[in-house]
Amino acid sequence: MTQLHPVAEPYTEGMLDVGDGNRIHWTECGNPGGKPAVFVHGGPGSGAWTNSRGYFDPERYRLIMFSQRNCGRSTPHASDPATDLSHNTTEHLIADMERLREHLGIEQWLLFGGSWGSTLQLAYAERHPERVSEIVIAGVTTTRRREIDWLYNGVGRFFPAELERFRAGAGDVEGDTFDILAAYARLMADPDPAVREKAARDWSAWEDAAVSLEPKGVPNSYSDRPSRDLLAMTRICAHYFSNAAWLEEGVLIREAHRLKGIPGKLIHGRLDISSPVETAWELTQVWPDAELIVIDDSGHTGSDAMRAAWRAALDEFAVRPARG
Repeated sequence: MTQLHPVAEPYTEGMLDVGDGNRIHWTECGNPGGKPAVFVHGGPGSGAWTNSRGYFDPERYRLIMFSQRNCGRSTPHASDPATDLSHNTTEHLIADMERLREHLGIEQWLLFGGSWGSTLQLAYAERHPERVSEIVIAGVTTTRRREIDWLYNGVGRFFPAELERFRAGAGDVEGDTFDILAAYARLMADPDPAVREKAARDWSAWEDAAVSLEPKGVPNSYSDRPSRDLLAMTRICAHYFSNAAWLEEGVLIREAHRLKGIPGKLIHGRLDISSPVETAWELTQVWPDAELIVIDDSGHTGSDAMRAAWRAALDEFAVRPARG
């Protein structure tokens, strides 16, 4: 197993009012005088992963963790169908990150995260490059429509029966991948808890299938979470992906030249069927300061070699001088 750093417990936390009735939960741990870093979680809607603290040297980093709107310990929670998600978009999350940075008095911070978190990191960094010191991404995605269609349709080439069950779970829907995802978004807002629970199970069964071939992965990595968190994550995922995250197609790769001068480590599993390494490679063609590190034994959920690469990247950046 990868030797991680001692896990630092939070020394302060709070709830930040970000408007529209939303409050996001945040914590700080490590060294208050250390290098600022923020963990940008995936999902969307998974909430902050406390086990990620071990990748950061608590003597060198001032680590900020936060749960994005309507998940984790942020309020209101998406598991409640009465919670309005109309004020939960990529633009809102970019603004929330900037508001949190200002609230904590941070000039620049390192960004770390993966999967959906990589999309949000890139969107934030391209909007505010002067506020980013370095970026470490685990499992690169940019949430293009083609990537979404691959995950919720194309991967069915490997799992045709499972894809059929996923599509059936959306009900009697005629249309493309995005119509299926929109149907799930409606089911996840249904007032009947039995309807929401079945939709969440059907969704997570497909997500688990899509990563099930990973030889060193984490079994049931989507479905194996508390019911309240699973409901929120499924609802937020369906909300975001049915709308292609409100991003112009290909914009994050096209605008990656804005990241010039920001060192990056893109750490991606060769065996990641759900999010093929092609996207990470395309990003490096536009962002010359990013290094692509492909882990041959890893898929989307990681391996010991991938976790070692995360720690190594963060250890390297921990002692890097501040970017001017």
